[in-house]
Amino acid sequence: MRIISGKHKGRKINAPNNLPVRPTTDRAKEALFNILNNRYNIAEKNILDLFSGTGNISYEFASRDAKSIYAVDKNIECTSFIQKINNQLELNINTIFSDVFSFIQKTDLKFDIIFADPPYNSSFYNELKDLILEGNILNNEGCLIIEHDNNTIFNDKNLETRKYGNVYFSIFQIKNNL
Repeated sequence: MRIISGKHKGRKINAPNNLPVRPTTDRAKEALFNILNNRYNIAEKNILDLFSGTGNISYEFASRDAKSIYAVDKNIECTSFIQKINNQLELNINTIFSDVFSFIQKTDLKFDIIFADPPYNSSFYNELKDLILEGNILNNEGCLIIEHDNNTIFNDKNLETRKYGNVYFSIFQIKNNL
């Protein structure tokens, strides 16, 4: 995997082969960050990366100087690897070893962009979406992005779906009229 933009543009990161992950492809990641860069000033945003795996998405946000980044995963090898890369590259990623659902329910932090990449074919995509959108952890004008395959379907009015190869991003935009 490589960091595609920002201060660490072009840096290759080799994750151990024993991690139980499926990193977002460079093509899909580049397309997603083109969308995000056109909508947000990432340097002003607080980021939450759920099911962070290798940290691929967190590194991309960190390379773009996101205000804060929290990477959550329940696999200790994954969080250890992210922390190792975080230290090597002197990034600002807060690595959290936790079950994602437990973290969402207990945190008092709020985020502008939440990226979730659960294992494909998980049965809890809608539960995860509802917990995040109803849990008051996403700031007004923020967005939730869930990566999934073609077997996952969301039926929401504030939904935008993008497809890149076999990767789908469902983007839920939060717009409160306060």
